[in-house]
Amino acid sequence: MVCIAPEAVLWFGEDMSPVPLRNNKAAASAVRSVTVLGATGSIGDSTMDLLRASPDRYRVEALTANSNVQALAKLAKEFSARFVAIADASRLADLKAALAGTSTECGAGESAVIEAGARPADWVMAAVSGAAGLKPALAAVDRGAHVALANKECLVCAGDFFMQRAAKAGACILPADSEHNALFQALASGNRDELVRVIITASGGPFRTWKPADIEQATLEQALKHPNWSMGQKITIDSASMMNKGLEVIEASYLFALAPDEIDVLVHPQSIIHGMVEFSDRSVMAQLGSPDMRTPIAHCLGWPDRIKGPAAKLDLAKIGQLTFEAPDFERFPGLRLAFDSLRTGKGATTVYNAANEVAVAAFIAGKIRFGAIARLVEATLDDWIRGGNQGPMTSADDAINVDHVARNKAAALLPQIALKAS
Repeated sequence: MVCIAPEAVLWFGEDMSPVPLRNNKAAASAVRSVTVLGATGSIGDSTMDLLRASPDRYRVEALTANSNVQALAKLAKEFSARFVAIADASRLADLKAALAGTSTECGAGESAVIEAGARPADWVMAAVSGAAGLKPALAAVDRGAHVALANKECLVCAGDFFMQRAAKAGACILPADSEHNALFQALASGNRDELVRVIITASGGPFRTWKPADIEQATLEQALKHPNWSMGQKITIDSASMMNKGLEVIEASYLFALAPDEIDVLVHPQSIIHGMVEFSDRSVMAQLGSPDMRTPIAHCLGWPDRIKGPAAKLDLAKIGQLTFEAPDFERFPGLRLAFDSLRTGKGATTVYNAANEVAVAAFIAGKIRFGAIARLVEATLDDWIRGGNQGPMTSADDAINVDHVARNKAAALLPQIALKAS
């Protein structure tokens, strides 16, 4: 678990006593070895851009990618990576050929990606998307590394278990999502027992002002037109449905040891304020910045120091105004389902995430309408709860098993959900 004190971040140890995280300025100023899990994705691109800007400060230990051999090999050569892994085991020969004549070691398949997380890097970016990112991130956690967490599934699928493992190993979890990183910074203004609530902001996506009937019929092209952020296809669609904000609510609960009632969501179309924290004296601390993922990643990469970031300077006078509104659960039922699954607990958040991934893939493939995404998630959750499947998860395999069961259930329910929407 995590709480924040003004002078430092504190873990709750296994006996629930506060344990200071490492906050060694001398160590932070030394050359830091870095591993990037998911180096060719959108978060990976931003991370590599920051590393590229500070070649004397960071050394690359390992890089991974899902199947993009050429992009991975190009990065490995540019940064003289010691080890690279491609998740697609069938691409090992291609990877070795692309890196022939270099000293970089190569691996392929799930075990190689996990090995990348276990390599002796001081700092690890966990940006492998989906449940596949859990075991590699845990490999970094278990050796007590600084882990910048951009993979939502690590917390959504196995939040309690993941954070307990981090506390036991003395690992430092640094939130790399813009919203959670904002909360991480704002929480430093007070003590845990002074906290009233955290407020996660949401742009509202491209359908913020649309009527529910129009959202139902939204096309893939329309869902991919995010007004503020440039992101991958899956996360952009999640932003359009606000499922992404639901995942962030679940993440915040596990990351900062918050009850559902201590978390609010506020729609803020300009995406300038990324998160706020209200304390008992009614002070509200906010973190602001231009909508650029390199800002929260830079904060994690430099922590406990700050490094120079390449994002545009925030010009509030030019922006002119910041506006806010309450989220509309009728337009965005996926957000309501996130709070429901968080309150249900015992694996429900894992089911929420898995069913959403199946639903988004079906939408991209043209099998269901946009509005059916939330309906498939709700139907999967209802079926799973009625089946009495809830139970504690004590290992990565437990979480992956629930994820697998939920995906199969969502796939089985898909035809009837599609039929109802037709």
